[in-house]
Amino acid sequence: MNTSDLLVIGGGLVGASVALGAARSGLKVTVLDEDDVAFRASRGNFGLVWVQSKGFTLPDYARWSLASAQSWPELSAYLKERTGIDVELKQPGGLHLCLSQEEMDTRKERLQWLQDEVGPHYQFEMLDYDELRKRVPLVGPDVVGATYTPMDGHTNPLKLFRALYDAAGKEGVQFKTGCGTEDISYANGIFTVKAGGKVWQAPKLVLAAGLGNNKLAPKVGLYAPVEPNRGEVLISERLRPMLSYPTNFVRQTDEGTVQIGDSHEDVGFDDGTITSVLGGIAKRGIKCFPILANANLVRAWAALRVMSPDGYPIYQASESHPGAFVVTCHSGVTLAANHVMRIAPWIAGGAYPDAIREFKGDRFLNKNLVFTNGH
Repeated sequence: MNTSDLLVIGGGLVGASVALGAARSGLKVTVLDEDDVAFRASRGNFGLVWVQSKGFTLPDYARWSLASAQSWPELSAYLKERTGIDVELKQPGGLHLCLSQEEMDTRKERLQWLQDEVGPHYQFEMLDYDELRKRVPLVGPDVVGATYTPMDGHTNPLKLFRALYDAAGKEGVQFKTGCGTEDISYANGIFTVKAGGKVWQAPKLVLAAGLGNNKLAPKVGLYAPVEPNRGEVLISERLRPMLSYPTNFVRQTDEGTVQIGDSHEDVGFDDGTITSVLGGIAKRGIKCFPILANANLVRAWAALRVMSPDGYPIYQASESHPGAFVVTCHSGVTLAANHVMRIAPWIAGGAYPDAIREFKGDRFLNKNLVFTNGH
């Protein structure tokens, strides 16, 4: 029998963050991961630490995202000190490029609404083309303008993933791969998980299995109706520095490659790429930055987002199965700092974070509400 204080099902960015934070809080943690055969959203992350426009219709999500972005420097410094891995966090602010005046007007309306709800510290600027070009000289003439917020940034998600694993291992977390969950049972305050042909037990259990949470949550009295949404991205060869700010379409990584994205497709669990979609992404990228027309593309990939009906996270403790929690979201990078520093300590026995009261999975059981993606 394998015993721990806490079992975390799912070893992606969310699961690794929670495991690290719980271990720092003193728990003996085991992570059960299905391995790379799983629909791992973490392998396809764009790498943004992003705040602007998130939470339109639900300002608590804007506050939650902002708090995590503000805690990111602390997380980055801790990971570097603990592992020696620089996750290449840069927070110069971010740009949302607009290709029409209508889009500019919509963006202004949304950001003003968010500032009114969140407070004056939620800062943004509207940049016309001339102002935008002062900051981004290579922007194309078809771009009408952009919105800028100083709250945004980006990181290297692959280095982040490696650093989280390394740091968690140094804190005593055990990662068990090839452990797709076969069954969960609960008796006498102990969860028993059958995974990878073995049996694992602990008094606490976190479901951080991404899209797998949809089926696993009801086993412990929780509700997590997450569904896949496909995003496709193009990657260029390494280029000279051309872009000092991350944008909603294009960002240059610390290694010089340029990520061009992305798509939003409801195609079930199909994580393949489509030439016509990639062609549209390439055209938009070139329209934003004409210099990309001469760049060689080195790869393309697609991955499945983990989306709730309203696009916001799900954090909840089970009332019928005390000790069980569900933690799932789309923004595993942006919210990593909150998951390490606020969600994990709560799971370990600390105070409930008041900031997550609006994010219970039970909100989707209200049949009188209609949900639209406000992420």
